[in-house]
Amino acid sequence: MMTAKTIETASLANHFLIAMPAMTDPNFSRTLTYVCEHNAEGALGIIINRPMDISLGTLFERVSMPLAPGPNQVRYHELPVFFGGPVQTDRGFVLHRPAGEWQSTLNVSPEIGLTSSRDILQSMCDEGMPAEVLVSLGYAGWAAGQLEWELSQNGWLTVAADPDIIFNLPPEERLPAAMQLLGVDFANLSEVAGHA
Repeated sequence: MMTAKTIETASLANHFLIAMPAMTDPNFSRTLTYVCEHNAEGALGIIINRPMDISLGTLFERVSMPLAPGPNQVRYHELPVFFGGPVQTDRGFVLHRPAGEWQSTLNVSPEIGLTSSRDILQSMCDEGMPAEVLVSLGYAGWAAGQLEWELSQNGWLTVAADPDIIFNLPPEERLPAAMQLLGVDFANLSEVAGHA
């Protein structure tokens, strides 16, 4: 049996947050966020379904790291850069599989990492690795207890993350696919959970 203390400290890392239809914050309306860290100090996540009007190839040129013309690097050129959230929007974050060993990596799960150090970008340029990436500018952050409060106010639905949704589906299919993990169609979701 779970106690109240267990519920308070349950981590949502490696879970999806699905914004409820009533979410009024324009940063999070109709978003799917991948939670990378969640503990007593707060939570950090990356919005994974908000592509920006900039390609990864363009971003690499802007940071003076043009992608090499090799076959491994070609796949990066047209990938979109994502709006990862409203915090530190001038800073890049790479969500990737496999997790690997980088200078500044948060291991979210045994297979997925979130890296903010330049060495991963160099590896992408030189070696075309890691194989699967989602690059964002900014992240979503919550202070201690804030995410728990938002969950209690029916701001979000949660479900264990499926890495294939992050890395193998087009951005516009990610939110509906995460909803399907719960057996729910986003179009039929009530404005307030539990009040049909």
